[in-house]
Amino acid sequence: MRFFKINNGLIQEMKYHSNDEITALIEQSDWIDAHNPTNEDRHLLSQALGLKLPASNDVEEIEASSRYFMDHEGLHVHSLFLSPTEGRHTTVNIASILQKDRLITLREGSIADFRLLRLRARKGQVHSDDVQSLFITILEQKVENHADTIEDIHHQLEKISYTVLEDEEADWEECISRLARLEDSNGKIRLCLMDTQRVISFLLRHLQSTPDQLETLREIVRDIETLMSHTTFLFEKINFLMDSAQGFINIEQNQIIKTFSIAAVVFLPPTLIASIYGMNFQLIPELEWTFGYPLALALMVASGFAPYFYFKRKGWL
Repeated sequence: MRFFKINNGLIQEMKYHSNDEITALIEQSDWIDAHNPTNEDRHLLSQALGLKLPASNDVEEIEASSRYFMDHEGLHVHSLFLSPTEGRHTTVNIASILQKDRLITLREGSIADFRLLRLRARKGQVHSDDVQSLFITILEQKVENHADTIEDIHHQLEKISYTVLEDEEADWEECISRLARLEDSNGKIRLCLMDTQRVISFLLRHLQSTPDQLETLREIVRDIETLMSHTTFLFEKINFLMDSAQGFINIEQNQIIKTFSIAAVVFLPPTLIASIYGMNFQLIPELEWTFGYPLALALMVASGFAPYFYFKRKGWL
């Protein structure tokens, strides 16, 4: 667990050296961030704050009434955050309880937004007057990171676009695999943005905000709308590149099938001639000819070259 205090408009992390100090820090903290809390941590928080913490299954609920609600404990918000993993992104649900003088966040995954926020807090770069503005700052940081991730996906698509459309030695299987990962990440970003829209809509209805905080929330909504449009563009570009890669694969496969088809037609007449003279009949006049064998060979060669030159003349080769 990590504990933060708002001092003179800045978020500062409070360090502790033993578990005996935790109870006092819980009562003093403005923001409590519980990362992968144990049952003991949950019990300690519940006892110190006098509230019931949501279970993991409750945080995963998708109904709006279960994700955003208000009770005597404060505003409850269960929001999706993007979590980068090796090769692709995943989503993590974070349970937030926003009270009048305290913010509690419970999460079971590593979130880049929180790491960056802690780094900025250590450098004195996170300004906040109260816990409400702190929660809005977390949402603002979340949307900014999504924008950076979308920009990164766009750069990766530009590289794949060159590979698919211009590189003659492209590995189509690898390209399709990379496109599938980018499509998955883009979809999860869009899901997180849609979830953030619902969170802000809930806050605008229930949060007692100052005019500056309300304006910040509206600016975040406008940023989200812009990013949603960009994710739509990325979906279209990914689908175009996917179709292009599959189209080039089909062209290569058709070329291979075409080669085999022409080879079969070229070798069919020689095979027919060889089959005729391979029959076991006594009354085959050519068997007694001196030049019968060379004649059969000449016929097979001629019958093989004839369809080849015909296809060449038609432009099929």
